[in-house]
Amino acid sequence: MSRTPVAKTRVVGAKVARRVGIASSITVVVGFALALLGPALSASAATPPDPVPSPTAPSVDGLIQTTLNGPNGTPSDSILVIIGITLLSIAPSLILMVSSFTKIFVVLAMTRNALGLQTIPPNQVLAGLALFLSLFIMWPVISHINTTALQPYLHGSIDLQHAITLAEGPLRHFMVANTRQEDLALMTRAAGRANPASAAVVPLSTLIPAFMISQLREAFIIGFVIFIPFLVVDIVVSSSLMAMGMMMLPPVMVSLPFKILLFVLVDGWGLLVTTLVGSYGGVK
Repeated sequence: MSRTPVAKTRVVGAKVARRVGIASSITVVVGFALALLGPALSASAATPPDPVPSPTAPSVDGLIQTTLNGPNGTPSDSILVIIGITLLSIAPSLILMVSSFTKIFVVLAMTRNALGLQTIPPNQVLAGLALFLSLFIMWPVISHINTTALQPYLHGSIDLQHAITLAEGPLRHFMVANTRQEDLALMTRAAGRANPASAAVVPLSTLIPAFMISQLREAFIIGFVIFIPFLVVDIVVSSSLMAMGMMMLPPVMVSLPFKILLFVLVDGWGLLVTTLVGSYGGVK
């Protein structure tokens, strides 16, 4: 059934009354909010903004500071830590370039190959032996550097640049004493420089590669001398097997025990170490 005109009029009147009530509520809320915020808004509009403060230097209180010198002129702990970490990072390169490690390791490796042993002793053992023999040979140089450069720098007697200059002296003397003049001349010509008045004034950029070339040359000469007796053993064993018609038997299997026995009987390790240490004039 359709609604009567009276019912329709009542529905429309109810909707209008509801909308009027909502509008009245919103008006009351807005008026109450304006009453509360009005003084604050008017005060903020009337108050001028604060001026921008001029910048000031930051305070160093509480910040980490690093100084080159500590108390009494001694180097600070931070600088010592940085120098220690730097030396540890470049220590392998220094050992290879400016010490006797390269020559000793090459000679030990060639001795192992002359014996016919591919992996015995392992590389770690040869590197460890070469390292401690290098420390044994270089100990006078290390002691001199510690006495003349490191300890005065740690006690604040000299600065870092002066300490580096003093530490360079013993190391340079060691390298010059174990470098051939021909290798120095070779590197000097390769660098396009004039011949120095003496080996003591040769720059390190020329002295270090010349020193390494000399060390490799001496290592190969010692290795050649070591190879000769073991080569004779191989030739004798091969000839004997050929004479007996045992061509299918590898000569290495037969000659290896004889080479090891020969190396042990002549005290090969003792002779090798004595030769290596003596090639640097011994420990003085």
